[in-house]
Amino acid sequence: MRLEQPIWPRFLPSQTVLNIATLGPVGRKLPAPGTWGSVAGLLYYTVFFLDRVGLVGTLLVTAAVGYLAVAFCGEAEFRLGRKDPGEVILDEFVVMPLCFLGWPAQVGPMPRWAVLLAGFALFRLFDILKPFGISKLQDLPGGWGVVIDDVAAALAACGALHLVVWIWRMKM
Repeated sequence: MRLEQPIWPRFLPSQTVLNIATLGPVGRKLPAPGTWGSVAGLLYYTVFFLDRVGLVGTLLVTAAVGYLAVAFCGEAEFRLGRKDPGEVILDEFVVMPLCFLGWPAQVGPMPRWAVLLAGFALFRLFDILKPFGISKLQDLPGGWGVVIDDVAAALAACGALHLVVWIWRMKM
């Protein structure tokens, strides 16, 4: 299977593509745009997913929104003429719910706010450091490379978060 950049965003105005890919002024005006995109993603998770959407729903919604992110991030990358530009933060935003897969198992002995904060911090750590071969995923074409590395970072953060919770429970 060969991954290709979706072509439909080519027909949209540049302002529309860039506003979506950068979450409007969040990616263009604030320092550390990836962190702010992740904060927006955490808010997105808490408002729309937390205690409302189960595992399957989270995966389905994230896959659908993730495809849109691939399309918009890849097109923004092309229009800006740079590989994975820092101001393009839709990728961080859409993958944040993946950090909390298995939410009911993550909460319990730890306060909800602590789990949310730990998931956010772990995601930023894995997104910045890109360990375990995550950095190689950026070599995928177009928006796929922009988004898939963040998917992997979110899944690594999810696994690490479950490990932290498991260790916390063992100490209780």
